[in-house]
Amino acid sequence: MSIEEKRRVGKRGQVTIPKKIRDKEGIEGGDKVVVKDEEGLIIIEKKELTEELAEGYRKMAERDRKISEEMLTASEEALE
Repeated sequence: MSIEEKRRVGKRGQVTIPKKIRDKEGIEGGDKVVVKDEEGLIIIEKKELTEELAEGYRKMAERDRKISEEMLTASEEALE
């Protein structure tokens, strides 16, 4: 099912995604989207949850690495 609605671009370059499309694609306020230009065709895609999860896992891994280093240092100091 294709949905098409005309929208006006605001002075600051903002465009409202039509409610029918937001509902169909599950886009809610605060969600992240990717805007790209593919040979003159402007595409707005909902940012995949997997991207956000991957970023979260990267941050957790970095935090865990730092904690491990701190614990190793503390263990070495305790043994001295």
